Amino acid sequence: MILESKQSVFSIADALAQILLIAFVMLIIVAIVFLFRTNKERRSQLNRIEKKIDRLEQETKSSK
Repeated sequence: MILESKQSVFSIADALAQILLIAFVMLIIVAIVFLFRTNKERRSQLNRIEKKIDRLEQETKSSK
């Protein structure tokens, strides 16, 4: 009977381990979202730069 009560006690170490595990999982999710958003923004920026380069090339060709 005493063993059962000791096993059923939820210790602070168990709680801390659960909190750290949840924090780690959340960190992974946030990192994945951050990487996707950064990649999307970078792709958008490259597209804008490419359009500007194309426009400048057309302007230099038309001025010759």
